[in-house]
Amino acid sequence: MRFFLELSRKGRLTEVAKALKVDHTTVGRRVLALEEKLDAKLFEATSRGFVLTQAGERLLPLAEQMETASASVQDTVGGENQTLTGTVRLGVPEGFGSQFLSQELAAFQKRHPEIELEFVANDRFVSLSKREADLSITLGRPKSGRLISRKLTDYRLRLYATKSYLENHWPINTREDLRHHNFISYIEELVPDPQLLYLSEVIGNPNVSLKSSSIVFQFQATLAGAGISILHCFAVDEYPELIPILPDEISIERSYWLNTPEDIHDLARIKAVSDFLSDVVEQRREKLMGES
Repeated sequence: MRFFLELSRKGRLTEVAKALKVDHTTVGRRVLALEEKLDAKLFEATSRGFVLTQAGERLLPLAEQMETASASVQDTVGGENQTLTGTVRLGVPEGFGSQFLSQELAAFQKRHPEIELEFVANDRFVSLSKREADLSITLGRPKSGRLISRKLTDYRLRLYATKSYLENHWPINTREDLRHHNFISYIEELVPDPQLLYLSEVIGNPNVSLKSSSIVFQFQATLAGAGISILHCFAVDEYPELIPILPDEISIERSYWLNTPEDIHDLARIKAVSDFLSDVVEQRREKLMGES
């Protein structure tokens, strides 16, 4: 069942082999053996990899229940004093993952050295039901799915530009002055969540001269003096060359939500990651809100 689940998620024998640390021919043999035992074809080979047949789709939720039950046995029988082990995959917005959480991971590794963390850095919603991740951090509360969701933290964004950019362009004393400047922002049709289109909220008809689907790219372009952009305060905290523009007048607040499937919410390794995230955002609240 492990081989079946991994192939249903990854779609390619070589990727499953790498994940399970076996040869790819072993993966093929195990899946074929399962099909023979069940007398059912579970996968179709396509140019995009292996995809589930109707029989495979029927088997998937049952296999996931077995996987969850197996993990529960280990967590429950092992006792609280047993070292926590296993892999936890976290779906996280690109900016929050690369510009905030990445700086906090050494502390987690020290606390839980046997837990392997995997980060899916993407602003789109990862599917927890399809086990694309074990937990996800999202910009809003999911509207569907058997999930346990709670607000993780608020955070703040502001307009920023480098000191050198501001010294060499039209002075900014009011919002009206912003019409003389170039902005860096998202590509509208590639934005996974409308909440990311905050530039139009604070500036009417901005002159956007550079666009990217990546907030990290936007950050680096701003840091290089290519224009003005809206950035997370927590990302700017260690870059004194980035200056907030009209900070008392232009300030945007958003929230991150932490989501976990109901059936694995109480697993020890999942709770360890969830508790760590809660501790980190509480300790770093000033940084998240741009008050540090």
